[in-house]
Amino acid sequence: MSQHYGLFINGKWIQTQEQNEVLNKYNGDVFATVSKASEQEVEDAINHAQAAFESEDFPPYQRYKTLLKVSELLQAHKEELAQVITNEAGKPIKQARTEIDRATQTFELSAEEAKRITGEGVPVEAAPGSENRMAFTMRVPVGVVGAISPFNFPVNLVAHKIAPAIAAGNAVVLKPASATPVSSLKLAELFEEAGLPEGFLNVLVGSGSTVGNQMMEDERINYYTFTGSAEVGLKLKQNTGLNKLTLELGNNSPVIVDRKADVDQAATTLAQKSFAYAGQVCISVQRIYVHEDIQEAFQKKFIEATEELKVGDPFDAQTDVGPMIGEKEAEGAEEWLQEAKGQGADVIHGGKRKGAILEPTIVSNVDHSMKVVSEEVFAPIVTLMSFSDLDQCIKEVNKSDYGLQGGIFTTDIDRAFKAARKVEVGGFMINDASQYRVDLMPYGGVKNSGWGKEGPKYTINDMTEERLVVMNLKQ
Repeated sequence: MSQHYGLFINGKWIQTQEQNEVLNKYNGDVFATVSKASEQEVEDAINHAQAAFESEDFPPYQRYKTLLKVSELLQAHKEELAQVITNEAGKPIKQARTEIDRATQTFELSAEEAKRITGEGVPVEAAPGSENRMAFTMRVPVGVVGAISPFNFPVNLVAHKIAPAIAAGNAVVLKPASATPVSSLKLAELFEEAGLPEGFLNVLVGSGSTVGNQMMEDERINYYTFTGSAEVGLKLKQNTGLNKLTLELGNNSPVIVDRKADVDQAATTLAQKSFAYAGQVCISVQRIYVHEDIQEAFQKKFIEATEELKVGDPFDAQTDVGPMIGEKEAEGAEEWLQEAKGQGADVIHGGKRKGAILEPTIVSNVDHSMKVVSEEVFAPIVTLMSFSDLDQCIKEVNKSDYGLQGGIFTTDIDRAFKAARKVEVGGFMINDASQYRVDLMPYGGVKNSGWGKEGPKYTINDMTEERLVVMNLKQ
């Protein structure tokens, strides 16, 4: 029997008339039901968040203790939360467990940073006429943070939004993805157990067209942090005026396999990192550019490594690739494949779909006019292209509208650094896949991939404002 969850507003669990069904993404059964927010609940959440922030009753050491307690509780409830992720997101259980481990670190890092928010001295006395003055800066929280999170990392990407916001002293109104809201509500339970003061975290469930739009239009929200499509991110940026924001948007990660690459290492790593969580990761490998001298050897090894991946039930601890977030999304990816085939592409591995499960798929004979290359497929589909000249390859790589992360496999350090300097991305990996990420690093893209950086230290800097204080001292 499915469990029901209310909304979390001002430290209380609120039930509403309308409900949202959350489906198990593998078998389609109802996993849980969740109350849906109306305009009144959104209004209440923002009111309480603003009141909590203005109370100034949450000093840095208390923020540290609260976030550290949530980190500890995450590990104590690791298996329970991993099961929730696998149910509502369809993520293979071994990857869900890893996500909880990462979220634990994100909360721990944010807790530590809560005690490190500092300004700096400003030598205004060095200016003529200001000899009797002293000055310094301090960082103050921005106020109410509106957080909108995606389905693919329903615990850790939420952690990257709410943990730094709270560490900085802000109050949060969170709207998780409608497909995966239970993870956020379970996090709210942990915050409640950790003693978070009322109003500093509010969790609303509802569609982007209702809850999201109302949050976007509310002037009391001082900062927006959003992960999702470039189209919605652009709308958010255009409609939130001069408010500060962080946008983590689309991508179609490129990786170059150079002629001096370790072919076995590159093929094995890329097979694992291209298809993890059915390719539904913002930095999943989508475009692989292989030097023509090693193209045949790489392709053979890459197919072999992909064939070793286990596809199926995400609750099986051996499964590498489970269902996509829904059958509709899997059908859409399949349509892109068919369109590419009609334009001359060859599917050299995979391509078959059953329900929401699409096999890991490798496509060759592609070019930048095809959607599977130029747009974000967000599915277990990888394209292979060959090159002969590295400079020309980099120009092809940079034709993309996106630029989140990319990489190169090579043993030639000069060619590695040439690519690192010239490939237009926010993060570049040498001898690793574009999907590499640890939670303390600055993470964010260029071009249509976004605006701003995640990573607790960097997010806290963005979620605070610098204030200058000048003292006019007596002679």
